[in-house]
This record gives sequence, structure tokens and C-alpha cells, in this order.
Amino acid sequence: VEKHRQGKGKCQCKRRGGLYRPLQPRQRRVIPTPCRVPDSLQISSAACGYGFTLLSSKTADITKVWGMGLNEDSQLGFQRSRKDRTKSYQYVLEPSPIPLPLEKPQETRVLQVSCGRAHSLILTDHEGVFSMGNNSYGQCGREIVEGEIYSESHVINRLQEFDGRVVQVVCGQDHSLFRTEKGEIYSCGWGADGQTGLGHYDVSSVPTKLGGDVAGVNIIQVASYADCCLAVSDEGDLFGWGNSEYLQLACVTETTQVNVPRHLPFKIGKVKEAACGGTGNAVLNEEGNVFVWGYGILGKGPNLLETATPEMIPPTLFGSSDVRVKHLRCGLSHFAALNERGELFVWGKNIRGCLGTGRREDQYFPWRVTIPGEVVAVACGVDHMVTLVKSWI
Repeated sequence: VEKHRQGKGKCQCKRRGGLYRPLQPRQRRVIPTPCRVPDSLQISSAACGYGFTLLSSKTADITKVWGMGLNEDSQLGFQRSRKDRTKSYQYVLEPSPIPLPLEKPQETRVLQVSCGRAHSLILTDHEGVFSMGNNSYGQCGREIVEGEIYSESHVINRLQEFDGRVVQVVCGQDHSLFRTEKGEIYSCGWGADGQTGLGHYDVSSVPTKLGGDVAGVNIIQVASYADCCLAVSDEGDLFGWGNSEYLQLACVTETTQVNVPRHLPFKIGKVKEAACGGTGNAVLNEEGNVFVWGYGILGKGPNLLETATPEMIPPTLFGSSDVRVKHLRCGLSHFAALNERGELFVWGKNIRGCLGTGRREDQYFPWRVTIPGEVVAVACGVDHMVTLVKSWI
């Protein structure tokens, strides 16, 4: 109160009725908590953005996608207010239906969802890719409209600028990546760090095919969450482009930006899957070993905070030595690994308890999360995580 009287500093207070009262501390979930969705939804895909979440189902029901969390840029679509039907919620407290402009809603199925900082991508089997949310840099794959207001926007855009069917969509922070059945990569959006991989540092509102070292290569997976990107080929080779301020691409450049895909000549065996975060990266090879590099909490203890060369995390930290890791995911500053038993291991920055370990401290080694069921998929965000779990009952 004295700070308000003097007009100095900042305090965590809210003025009510002429008096300043301390705000009550927010309750943070530090252990996994069930998301109350009807069993009939049959959720098959989840994605975490910067403060929001998308869930999708492969069912033939008309409603196939649900959103919750922040919606200031309509990244969850136009969520109509119950009190004023012409207004939209800026944040959504529970999974709410997102209506898609499908031509054949009962025949088309949603295969995957992805979330960026303030935009979303939805992949369907027969009607292509849909985008919504902030398009300031062309990340939604449509023309940039100067002065466009994204709050309460009704715009859900359908992308059709691809040679072949899209089979994977990935949202970076403010850019988008699309992988086709031909193994080609397209991108659009913010390119100031080279994250679009198009050979320049400008914005691009039209999805354009990438060249460089991925030209003519059959790519089976792409990964990005911030401004660095990784891609894995069918032969187990690894490629990267975008931001390299944290040594992510130091093996091929001394600069901090790479604007075209480059082959990363790591000697780590055949790569099966990659995860690309804000400052650190991880890959999984065909032997089930996890390698990490970059900057931050990488999973090998507090003494390894920076490395340009991938280092292997001891396999025993993911369970017994005869159980392999089968999937890797990461958010902005934390990682998740799923082993063959359906056990979930996490490490990294524990922002707002997002690791689900039951503690608020950061986690320097992989830690098994206690979840009552078999984890089948996991999605990581900035300060939250979502897991899809098959009940044991």
C-alpha cells in the first residue's frame, strides 16, 4: 500500500473499493490432474501452445476439435460468449468445441493439431489443413492484412498450396511447417532467424517448399517449437535450420542463424525422432537412446548446461536397461520421453509446476511422472503439459 501512496515500484495488489488488498496466490497444479472431458469424445491428439491447448478426435462426429486456455487472438476460434452472443471469450476455462468449415463434416476426420505462440493448425484426412489465430507474419498461410484485429476473429483459413497431401503440421513460435506424403517440407511465417528455411530472413505468407540439404530427401518427421527447426529423413539423417544462438546448429555454422536446411553430421546412429525446443534439442535413435544438446537443463545434471555436440542420457534413467524410449517431445524449456511401458519421464524448467513431478523445483535428470494409466501420447507447452492416458481399469 505504501508503494501506491508514494507512486514507486510495483506490487502484487488489486484495488477494490478504494482499498488495496494483496492478491491471493494462484493455485498451481504440480501433479497430473484429469481433464474433465466426456468419454465419448475419444481424444486422439493434443497440442500445447503458449497458454492454450487443442484436443482433437478422429471420430465422425461433427465436432472434432476442442480448445481451452488463452484466446486473445482467436487461436481457439471464435468462442461465443453465453451472455453476449456477438462477443468472444478471451480465455476459455474448459474444453470448448471449435467449429471447422468442413465440406463433409461427417466423413472428414481430424488427424492432428498443433499450436504456436498465438496460432493453430488442424490437419484433416480429406480436406487438408486449417489455420486460425494470429497471422501477423503469415504463419496462418494466408495474406497478411495490415491492421487486422485477431481478437474475436471468425477467420478459419483452409490451406491448399501443396503438391501432395499433408501428413504432418508443426507450429513454431510464429511460423508453420508442413510435411507431405512425398517427404517434402513447406513453410510460412516469421523468418527473422531463418526458421522458415526459405533462404531469406523475411516473412512469408504462402507455404513454400524447402530446398537446401533436404531437397530430394524423404523426410519422415519435422520438429519445432520456438525458432529452431529439425527434420529427420527415412535414412535416419538429421537436418536443421533457424536459430542457433544456443549452439543448436553450431556443428555447421559459426553464426547464430541458418536460413536453409543443413545436414547435421552427428555420429549418433540412425535418428528415429527429434524434439526441438527453445534453447535445447533432443533426438532418439533406433537403439532407443536419447541424445541432447544446446543450452539449458538438458537432462544430464546441473553440470551440463551447454554443449554443441549431442550427449547421450544414460538409458537407465528412463527405466530398466531393457526398456527403450519410443517417443520424445519438448516444449519451450522442458522435455518429455515416453518408454515402451507407457511410462512418462520429464526434465527441464518446471515453470508453474508443468512437469507434474509434485514439486516446483527444476528437474535436472529424467524423472518418472506418476500417472494412473498407460501414457500413449504427450504434448508440451511453455508452462503446461497434456498427456493422453489409457486407463488400466
